[in-house]
Amino acid sequence: MNEPTLIDELLSSSHTIAVVGYSARPDRPSNSVSRTLRAHGYRVIPVNPQLRHAEIDGERSYDRLADIPKEIRVDFVDVFRRGEFLDGVVDDALAAGVPAIWFQLDLGNEAAATRAESAGMRVVWDRCTAIELRRRGRVR
Repeated sequence: MNEPTLIDELLSSSHTIAVVGYSARPDRPSNSVSRTLRAHGYRVIPVNPQLRHAEIDGERSYDRLADIPKEIRVDFVDVFRRGEFLDGVVDDALAAGVPAIWFQLDLGNEAAATRAESAGMRVVWDRCTAIELRRRGRVR
């Protein structure tokens, strides 16, 4: 978990990121981080049942990771959910066959991250994708 090489690899080799807990509200961290990801050339798939399949910046939103069509290859999941929901996110990510999961800052429930790693997923815990992009000077 959190190996610098894993963070670098995910940021450099990924193209499509599913953002679980995406909010359409511009003042929410999931929205601003998603904007940063898009600005760096990533495709962002919003995941949140409250969006009711709305189109966000040209991408259809989905209720769950498992609802994303199989022809869309999700490289990793960026999670913006409270700790009590993380076990369900891990279950959904495993069911969807996503190879890696990135838990944003201060979510709590590190046990969910450990379970994801034990199940074979690559895991980044308690890090922000936008901060890591800036820290590494990553421009795509």
